[in-house]
Amino acid sequence: MADTNVLVAAAIAPNGLCGRLLLEAVADRWQLVVSPALMTELGDVLERPKFRRWLSTVEATRFAVGVGGLAEVVADPASSAVRRTPDPDDEFLIALARAAGVAALISGDAHLTAVVGLVPPVLTPAAFLAQIVA
Repeated sequence: MADTNVLVAAAIAPNGLCGRLLLEAVADRWQLVVSPALMTELGDVLERPKFRRWLSTVEATRFAVGVGGLAEVVADPASSAVRRTPDPDDEFLIALARAAGVAALISGDAHLTAVVGLVPPVLTPAAFLAQIVA
């Protein structure tokens, strides 16, 4: 499962590391998992004016629709009172990764990658890519 920041990086730099990760999902080397809330966040982020230098609004919408078509869509998880990270917004991702039963949460967010002992583990895009292409 990929954090929104990974998907946004793939959208703005399709030839970069996160873009390569998405291509590996297209090639069925790993299963991308999303939820309605994650898809809404992706769409909201890609609509921000600061991304117009990389993507038109049409391209941003097309990208989000493509992600939704590629991914397995699971229900949004119930919220949890347990805090595992310094950033409360990250708790949703951990709950979603657990509810979906994914092997790893892929994120470039230092708040998540610095947390030790999470299940599933949080891996950087580079670490996850190294695992699936090895």
